[in-house]
Amino acid sequence: MYTGKIRQILLITDGCSNQGEDPIAMAALAKEQGITVNVIGVMEHDVIDEKGMTEIEGIAASGGGVSQIVYAKQLSQTVQMVTRKAMNQTIQGVVNRELQQILGRSQTMEDLPPEKRGEVMEVVDELGETVDLEVLILVDTSASMKHKLETVKEALLDLSLSLTARTGNNHFSVFVFPGKKNNVEKLLDWTPKLQSLTSIFSQLSTGGITPTGPALRAALSSFDEKRSLRSLLSNDDESFFEESV
Repeated sequence: MYTGKIRQILLITDGCSNQGEDPIAMAALAKEQGITVNVIGVMEHDVIDEKGMTEIEGIAASGGGVSQIVYAKQLSQTVQMVTRKAMNQTIQGVVNRELQQILGRSQTMEDLPPEKRGEVMEVVDELGETVDLEVLILVDTSASMKHKLETVKEALLDLSLSLTARTGNNHFSVFVFPGKKNNVEKLLDWTPKLQSLTSIFSQLSTGGITPTGPALRAALSSFDEKRSLRSLLSNDDESFFEESV
């Protein structure tokens, strides 16, 4: 059975970045570091800027993740779906790499006979429940998100409840952008306590610019700090899933 962690950034936004680095380039850097970037674009009244749509899709594509445009009222189920879909996508990448080593470079899961493919998918599903998961949730709190923030809060609570059922360990962190004093603000440091998500809801407020690139850069730094601290405490070199499809 594989050991390691799946690391994800879950970006929830409704539009275009307008400050700092190119978020698509920052997402590509995340993928290089074995971190999948998933993006949920939240729209209201059938309106989402075309430039924003292109950016959302570009960030997810560069970050090896999943993108989904959704109405605010459907956000809760979408957050859960995207998180799990991206997790399975990452695991499938690892399984395909193993199959290529065993069967030859051209072989992937799709090349297997149906019964064998079914067996492999069972392994993927099982790993989705047992593998350790680190999710950094990155919430756009710019002015245009004002009427969507309550739905974001509900979605994060639902996500925490759905992941509680997993047997693998979960660690969460929550950043918002823009922050009250800086482009990015950490609201919740890494914690396995899913109920901690509810404690930060009162701190969420909206206003200001949309520094998506700087927010992604801060998210990457947070993963690096967590990994460095763990190495310092345990003196081990943990393996991570570092392949996305």
